[in-house]
Amino acid sequence: MSDNLGIAEINKMDAPSFIAVLGGVFEHSPWIAERAFAAKPFKDVDTLHLAMIEVVSVASEEEQLALIRAHPDLAGKVARAGEMTDFSVSEQASVGLDQMSQEEFDTFNRLNTAYKDRFGFPFIVAVRDHDKASILQAYDERQKNESSTERAEAMKNILRITELRLKDLFSTV
Repeated sequence: MSDNLGIAEINKMDAPSFIAVLGGVFEHSPWIAERAFAAKPFKDVDTLHLAMIEVVSVASEEEQLALIRAHPDLAGKVARAGEMTDFSVSEQASVGLDQMSQEEFDTFNRLNTAYKDRFGFPFIVAVRDHDKASILQAYDERQKNESSTERAEAMKNILRITELRLKDLFSTV
């Protein structure tokens, strides 16, 4: 990804370039950038994010669920195998999820499995707003939610994650 990206550069991009740069902001879901392209030009990064949020909000229920399911487990097997996106690697490393003991890994693996068994999608939290202890607390609290509440919570966290990712990409916000 390009460092110090400016909104003027984004507004000048053709669709393939736009998708190449922004397609990974929403985890493994370049269709969001592809559809948001039509909303150009963007006044600023917040306007760009709002256009992407609008794409998600009008997406079908199946597309929204696929977006949620595109996220990796926290400190899961995909992380250990080095198969996550650069964004996810950086985010999980920011709270030390890349350097856990076997016991901690086993705890996260158990929680990930229980959560997926209950809700049918991975536990999603904006890790950069947390530390390991508060993530573990969130697992406990959110495991009590109804499915619809938890799906909304997952989407809320995805929007926060993507807000942070976009701001990281831009030199001017």
